[in-house]
Amino acid sequence: MNAMNAMKQILIAEDQTDIRDLLALNLRGAGYGVSETRDGPSALALQIEIGHDLLVLDLMMPGLDGLEVCKTLRSRGDHTPILMLTAKSTELDRVLGLELGADDYLTKPFSIAELLARVKALLRRSELLRAAQAAQNQASDAGALLVNGELEIQPVKRVARVRGVTLDFTALEFDLLLYFAQHPGHVFSRGQLLNAVWGYTHDGYEHTVTTHINRLRAKLESDPLRPDFILTVRGAGYKMRERPGP
Repeated sequence: MNAMNAMKQILIAEDQTDIRDLLALNLRGAGYGVSETRDGPSALALQIEIGHDLLVLDLMMPGLDGLEVCKTLRSRGDHTPILMLTAKSTELDRVLGLELGADDYLTKPFSIAELLARVKALLRRSELLRAAQAAQNQASDAGALLVNGELEIQPVKRVARVRGVTLDFTALEFDLLLYFAQHPGHVFSRGQLLNAVWGYTHDGYEHTVTTHINRLRAKLESDPLRPDFILTVRGAGYKMRERPGP
C-alpha cells in the first residue's frame, strides 16, 4: 500500500451498484480513501462536506448527471480533478465533458488497471501543479511573466491576457497554454502533450489534446480557423509561434 495514496480521498459517484463496488474495492486496495454515492445531488453534498482530492463521476446518474455535477463544481471555483465515466462513445459526449471542466474520461467498459493509471496520473498532476505554484510564489511576478506579442501570461497568478483582455480558462486549458508558452517554437506531438500536461500516454486518447487545443484557440485567437498563437505543424503536431522580435 502506498502511504501517499492513503492520504488521498476519492469520491465515486456511480448509480450501478456492481460497478461502484468494484471501483471502491480496487481503489481502497490501492491505498486510497473512498466515499461512495449513487446520484448527483449527494455527490455535490459530499464534495462540499469532505473536499475530496479526486472525483470519479458517472455521466448518467439520477438527480443530476455527471456533466451537471461537473459544471456546478467548476462554477463554484472547485478545481478538484474529475475523471468522467461514460457508457457512450460519441465525440460529442467527450467534448461536452471536457468543455464543462472534466479533466479526463473513460468509456465503459474499461480495465481496472487503466482506471488506476488515470487516477494516479491525475493525482500526480495535481500534486505537481501545487508544487509548481508554491515554487512560483517565491518568485517575483515580473520575473515569471511570459510575453508573446499581445499574449501575456502570469504563471503565479494563473492569469492570461490577450490585447489586455483577461481570458477564462479551465485548469487544464491554462496548463496546456502555459506549456506551449514556456516552449515557443517547439513542436509537440499529441502524445507528447498528453504525457507532459495530463501525465500519461495512452493510445486512442490523443483526441483529448485536440479538443483542448480547439478550446484554447476559440478563446485565444481572433480567428480560430487561422490561428496566430498555437499553430498546427502538418504531420508533426502543434507549436506556439516563436516570440516576435522587438
